[in-house]
Amino acid sequence: MLDQEFERIGKRLFLEGLVGANFGNMSVRTEGGFSITRTGAYLDAREMPAFVPETGDAPREASSEYRVHREVYRETPHHAIVHAHPVHAVAASLDADIVRPADSEGGMLCPEIPVVRGNPGTDEIAHNVAEALRGGHIVVVRGHGTFAAGKTLDEAYIYTSIAEYACRILFLSGRLSRVL
Repeated sequence: MLDQEFERIGKRLFLEGLVGANFGNMSVRTEGGFSITRTGAYLDAREMPAFVPETGDAPREASSEYRVHREVYRETPHHAIVHAHPVHAVAASLDADIVRPADSEGGMLCPEIPVVRGNPGTDEIAHNVAEALRGGHIVVVRGHGTFAAGKTLDEAYIYTSIAEYACRILFLSGRLSRVL
């Protein structure tokens, strides 16, 4: 059943252009740990996720970003995470420390989107993302992608979509430099 949920959200991410090829990952908190997409998996294909325990070694097949997911679950009440590579959000992160959406939905649901640093798959990115998600639902890692968290994969997907939409509006309106 979890594989179907991952596939459904993965298809939405892919169709909306929020991920490409086998980039990105997602997870859901479960008893004793969390289930996460497998490394190299296409998010729009049905595949059983890997289980990562709360502590100890992660299985080899778990996404390389399992450290981020584990740290977010340790430090926040969130139950689901979507990591995507939306191009406008990534582009906005190159010059901003905070993205402030100008559109009504973005302004209402995520008025400030923090931008953090960290190399993919490291403890640094895990710490910085978890810290940013303590007080919100979406963060952009500079030059890398978004991590969105919520009660469900649907909620995390929605925050991912809102962030990309807001960044697209900023670019299209020419306002990006004025709202950073």
